Amino acid sequence: MTLIYGHRGAKGEAPENTLASFQKCLEHGVRRCELDLHLSRDGELMVIHDPTLKRTTGRRGKVVEHTADELIEYDARYAGPAWKQVCPIPRLEELFEKCAFEHWQLEVKSASRARAERTVLAIKALAERYALLDKITVTSSSREVLKALQRAAPELSRGLVAEYTWLDPLKVAKQYDCELLALKWTLCSPERVAKAQQQGLHVSVWTVNDPALMRRLADQGVDSLITDFPGLASTTLG
Repeated sequence: MTLIYGHRGAKGEAPENTLASFQKCLEHGVRRCELDLHLSRDGELMVIHDPTLKRTTGRRGKVVEHTADELIEYDARYAGPAWKQVCPIPRLEELFEKCAFEHWQLEVKSASRARAERTVLAIKALAERYALLDKITVTSSSREVLKALQRAAPELSRGLVAEYTWLDPLKVAKQYDCELLALKWTLCSPERVAKAQQQGLHVSVWTVNDPALMRRLADQGVDSLITDFPGLASTTLG
């Protein structure tokens, strides 16, 4: 059975990476999610995709230039879809408290060595505090992040995000002892999926919003789909 992950919650139905979006995902009965993390100036894990604030909040500057208390005051509705209520940028901690997901893919973007380590240690501390170590896979396309995970938090499950094949994703995933391969759907072939699974990898494919494509990838045997429309995916694959 192909599992479903809500992409940034339910990005197609509610403002991405907001509490409203993750609650919408859960309303559809989808208990797995994917989200993006950046550190605030004071080292808290904030749920936002871009390193800058402009696209989702309309504000200037980088996430890292603002404290967590400042960031949770910013309304992240700008990227749509239309939503009546204010949707603040959430702390990861708030989602852990309010959303009962059975598995979380936490994507960390590229970072310097020091920043990657700080981010990884913050995830590990929060996962331990909420007893979620076994319900999290930290994913990244960044070698610095994957190295930091190996070095500083070996107990956390790791995943490689692969968007291009100029480097063999299976080789890179193996190099960093990954358990999950988050593969862009255009890179999917039955052969690559089968080879990855033979290597012990869970193959999670993104971002899949078309029902025909959902069915085709499920028929290829992918382990999970990441979608902006978890309700649609649930109906399509149900």
